[in-house]
Amino acid sequence: MRQQLMVHEALVQAMDRRDEVFQVIEDSQDVDEAIRRVGQLLGVGELGSRAVLNLQAKTFTRDQRQAIASYEEELRSRLPDGR
Repeated sequence: MRQQLMVHEALVQAMDRRDEVFQVIEDSQDVDEAIRRVGQLLGVGELGSRAVLNLQAKTFTRDQRQAIASYEEELRSRLPDGR
C-alpha cells in the first residue's frame, strides 16, 4: 500500500507541476535520464518517476487528477501513520 501511495503522490505532484515535468522530460537525452531528472524535480524515487513517465495525456484532465488525488488520500487514511 505504501508503494501505491508513493506512486499516487508522484502523479499528483507531476500534474500540479506539469509544465516543469514536461520540460525536464523534453530536455532529457533518453528515458533513463528523464526518470532520474523527474525524480530529482519531484523528490520521488524511481517507481514514482516511472509512473509519471508512463502517464497518458488524458490523465491530466481535471477529473482524472481529482480521482487520483482522492485515491491518494484514501490510501493515506488506511496507513496507521498516514504516510
